[in-house]
Amino acid sequence: MPDKSYQIEVEAEPHYIAEQSNVATDVYVFAYRIRLTNTGSEPAQLVSRHWIIVDANNQEQEVRGMGVVGEQPRLEPGQSFEYSSATHLKTPYGSMRGSYQMLADDGKRFDVTIPEMTLVAPRVLH
Repeated sequence: MPDKSYQIEVEAEPHYIAEQSNVATDVYVFAYRIRLTNTGSEPAQLVSRHWIIVDANNQEQEVRGMGVVGEQPRLEPGQSFEYSSATHLKTPYGSMRGSYQMLADDGKRFDVTIPEMTLVAPRVLH
């Protein structure tokens, strides 16, 4: 059973950005909003991220990096942090999933799963 001291809830909401996309050149841009909430009892800092982005041709792209949007937020119990970012695909639909690597104040490192998001341009699936 996981230790309830180290729990971060992740809410993910993607949406298609038509004005930045170009269907003629196979560029489909998707923005997403992430909200992290520390539902555990220990303060923790987001240290790094790992994303797996897959398009409709099953082409996989991995993205790793420090923090998110240039920040490494530290969350007290009950505190939330929200950010927005974007990705692009060469197909009108795909998905992305991943994890955040966290560091608690007591030195414990733990991973937080980012739920899979389906990325779909409008009028593609019927």
